[in-house]
Amino acid sequence: MADPATPSGTLSRHTELALRVGSALVLAPLAVGTAYFGGWPFKILWALAAIGVFWEWSALVARTERRPVVMVGAAALVLAFVLAGNDRMMGAIVVIALAPLAVAPFAPAQQRGWVAAGVPYAAAIGVAPVVLRADAEYGFLAMVFLFAIVWSTDIVAYFAGRLVGGPRLAPRVSPKKTWSGALGGLAAAVLAAIILAKLAGLAGSFAVVLLAAVLSCVAQAGDLFESLLKRKFGAKDSSHLIPGHGGLMDRLDGFVFAAALAAVIGILRGGLEAPAQALLIW
Repeated sequence: MADPATPSGTLSRHTELALRVGSALVLAPLAVGTAYFGGWPFKILWALAAIGVFWEWSALVARTERRPVVMVGAAALVLAFVLAGNDRMMGAIVVIALAPLAVAPFAPAQQRGWVAAGVPYAAAIGVAPVVLRADAEYGFLAMVFLFAIVWSTDIVAYFAGRLVGGPRLAPRVSPKKTWSGALGGLAAAVLAAIILAKLAGLAGSFAVVLLAAVLSCVAQAGDLFESLLKRKFGAKDSSHLIPGHGGLMDRLDGFVFAAALAAVIGILRGGLEAPAQALLIW
């Protein structure tokens, strides 16, 4: 008999976990490998991820797939990524800012605001990693740092919440999330950042720990935001694209918030010339 407590209602806990692990074993090396090589393979991967996220977002909030919305949004995202990939960040920002106005007329009247908001959300997934990785000296390390924080937060929060249990973190938004899971994920992210900082010889360990804690909290906020979005529009998963994980939004909900904040911090401290260095060196 299927376990009714699972997200899909049909998979057992063990089967769900096996699918999650299997998907992670495919996706994690792909993300790290393209980050290592950088260049257009890395940019194309995140551009495709952003387009996929916008497709999921528009289908979720409009409650139906509207091809003109997806096509216009995808075209705007591609143009923004091409500009960002060729170091024309201001042009990319202008495209991202204007794209919601182009998408909105093709969306259902009552959901135009929500559909339009999907463009900057999806763009952040594609642009933030490109901005950080563009730093030739520290770009790869910044991506590994970001992956380590988000993944350790997600993995340990998942297991800690189920093993320890306890008070719910936000029962009206996501009934299964607990404070024990949130604190476990936060501790894991800080530990991962300390280990990585030691291995990479990064200075300013207190700042690195503080940064890891902030990014972990922001990643968990991103997770809660997507849960709130799905609850508002009556969906369990953003799609069924990734076995055991649901859709791209389900997999990248924490990453998009953490990556966006990391890119903003890097740009504010180091400009577009060295955002990754400014993020890691304090």
